[in-house]
Amino acid sequence: MTIVRLEEGLLTKITTMQLKCLLDFYGADESSRTEALNMWSEVREQTKAAKLQGNSKGFWQPYTDQLRANFPHYLRLEATADHITTHQLVMVHGLLQTADYRRAIAKLDAPHLSIVNTERRIELMERRQTRLDDPNFSMEVLLSEAVLRHRPASSDVMAGQMRWLAEMSERDNLSIRVVPFDVGPHRGLAIQSFTLLEFTRLEGHLAEPPVVYLEGAIGALYHEQADVIERYREAIIAVRTVALSEDDTRSMVLRVAKEYAA
Repeated sequence: MTIVRLEEGLLTKITTMQLKCLLDFYGADESSRTEALNMWSEVREQTKAAKLQGNSKGFWQPYTDQLRANFPHYLRLEATADHITTHQLVMVHGLLQTADYRRAIAKLDAPHLSIVNTERRIELMERRQTRLDDPNFSMEVLLSEAVLRHRPASSDVMAGQMRWLAEMSERDNLSIRVVPFDVGPHRGLAIQSFTLLEFTRLEGHLAEPPVVYLEGAIGALYHEQADVIERYREAIIAVRTVALSEDDTRSMVLRVAKEYAA
């Protein structure tokens, strides 16, 4: 049963003794055996570190009744990625949302959501955002000017969200750049919103492949194929060429904040 679950990519508990038995069963040579056990040791160390940080079972578990069925998998990836690049055309990415902005989105998503469950969604968002405090994590955010102009919330809330974006853009591990309306046609208009998650390569060269996450109104897609990942990397390069600098972006965001506050 353990082998079946492993082959199907299901979450499986396995011990060092079981791994050694599998290596014996498949007749692994000494070099392959040593490499496999070294990688296994690295995985165990990562698991221990996750337990110490309280992430071993996923901080999102108490909130799963407030999540779409596909989203816990994304949160698991987000919690372990060391670099995220996101391209957004409509709304601010969840890692950069203010509580009031998130409340407004929750109301749009579920008009009859109770106050208690609304606040639970805010708690989940705030726990996600602790990822930004990890010195080994970095994030590049490419925003359409439309993200600044769409109004899922009141003017006061939008002003606060804009000021928060400007403040967050001062962080060393964050790069926030806006693609203004007046740049004309560019590839970002065709590629739509997406998030590319990348992961640390361990000493034994074990690494989770990059993943592109596409969120839809009902479901989501996760792409890992090398050729697909490369297409999105090319799109990122193309969007960068038309995006404002970080300083000019900050100036624009603060200008829009003043417009909302007027």
